[in-house]
Amino acid sequence: MCTRFVFNGVDTITGFNFDIDLSVWTHTVVTEKNRFYIGIKMPDNKYHSFHGVNKNGNVGTLLYVHGNENAAYRKDENCYTISALTENFIKGEVSFEEALNIVQEREIIYAPDASMQAMLSDKNGRVLIIEPGIGYKYEQKEFSLITNYSVLSPETTKPYIVSGDTRYEAAKELLEAYDKKFSVSDACKVLKSVCQKGLWATRVSFVYSAFQNKVYYVLNNDFDNISEFQL
Repeated sequence: MCTRFVFNGVDTITGFNFDIDLSVWTHTVVTEKNRFYIGIKMPDNKYHSFHGVNKNGNVGTLLYVHGNENAAYRKDENCYTISALTENFIKGEVSFEEALNIVQEREIIYAPDASMQAMLSDKNGRVLIIEPGIGYKYEQKEFSLITNYSVLSPETTKPYIVSGDTRYEAAKELLEAYDKKFSVSDACKVLKSVCQKGLWATRVSFVYSAFQNKVYYVLNNDFDNISEFQL
């Protein structure tokens, strides 16, 4: 359960709520010279950067989604896993233009162990929404938003919407009310309004300002204590 948006105003601002079940995944916040990311511990015993920001302005995030057979993992040279594409984007090994070429020329599939969709964005506010087995969408508008359900083909994941889950609608309504002066503080307010509690609580929230090239982040919904990381 996660929420991600990009707002293009005077500043290009990204917001992300990382919601996870701690009994399933181990995570940590990692700050490096050129990267900020939420590390997810994988079977190779390494923390992978599937949700994070690169100093060059690339922001990538994966969001769990109920899978479809069209995107099932398989070994094929023409296929590219959504997890590898997102991590390579965050590492700065793949540019926005290259990511767009990849989704146009290759088949994007799930990782072997999880079905995910992604939002990739750059410092100019360009956004690429990728839903394996469904398609992709390139856009650059006032704001872009995604949660754990398909925005390209809503009917495919509508049966899986958790009762009472109005994160998308609530965030959309809030974002629509802001003007071009949308700030880091405003982004934090939006994330706080849709943060989760319980088993799938929000463990990390981060906001990235492209103008400042800085990340503001919060642990466990404690929005009274915001940490900063200058990229």
